[in-house]
Amino acid sequence: MTKRLGLIHTSATLVDVFAALCAEHLPGVETFNIVDDSLIKNTVAAGRLTPQTARRVAGHIGSAESAGADHILVTCSSIGAAVEAAEPLTGVPVTRVDRPMADRAVVLGDRIGVLATLSTTLDPTADLVRRRAAAAGKEVTLTARVCAGAFEALMSGDAATHDERVAGELAALSGEVDVVVLAQASMARVAGTVESRVPILASPPLAMEHLAGVL
Repeated sequence: MTKRLGLIHTSATLVDVFAALCAEHLPGVETFNIVDDSLIKNTVAAGRLTPQTARRVAGHIGSAESAGADHILVTCSSIGAAVEAAEPLTGVPVTRVDRPMADRAVVLGDRIGVLATLSTTLDPTADLVRRRAAAAGKEVTLTARVCAGAFEALMSGDAATHDERVAGELAALSGEVDVVVLAQASMARVAGTVESRVPILASPPLAMEHLAGVL
């Protein structure tokens, strides 16, 4: 029986990114998408994930299950706490996109850099890395930074400015740590453009590798 993967996005820009990754890593799996950019817009406006937005995330996850998903992937790190809260309420496995990346970072180094273009993503990702390190029985040191203005540039259609600012911060941060974690899926496009002496981890391909193992 063909497996079905439901993907929940907070930006339409990620639909094509994950479609390509699914075609590469999950060729025999059917996929469908739920896109609601108000989730990230409301989170950014409030400066945090609010209970109202968290309930709506849980609603989308429930809708994906009702639509026939055998597994659900939520591709936005900013709403990760809501994803984890919804997992016990859902009858199929649910993966937050940055969890496999956090686990890989903990394996690769003791000094972990976390780079984001939004503070609302930086804090949840840094918290996830700390918790996954604790679960693995490992002590890590985190260096967390926000790449100011990059997200706004991307949302306004100026991808070049986004990529330039992320690349600059990435080059600087990679000189201070053992491994760098890119907190947002939208930053993955820059990972291969920067020369670095340390691994640079992006969540989309690592999430797909994880799903290929379970699906």
